[in-house]
Amino acid sequence: MFLTPARLVRSLGHWHVHTQEVARRNALVASTALAERRLERVEVEAFLSSLEARSAAATTLEVGVRGA
Repeated sequence: MFLTPARLVRSLGHWHVHTQEVARRNALVASTALAERRLERVEVEAFLSSLEARSAAATTLEVGVRGA
């Protein structure tokens, strides 16, 4: 593809706009990925806490039944 001087000047005049749009899109994708990871971490934390609470309750119940 042959670049005329006018086309070259136009391309150079718009590179910063294109670069900014690509950077903005990349930041949005990264932000979305981080939000998904954060949500997953919160869900796992809640699941493990509930599992621990159920285990502690079952242990307490078992100790209470054996001690009676």
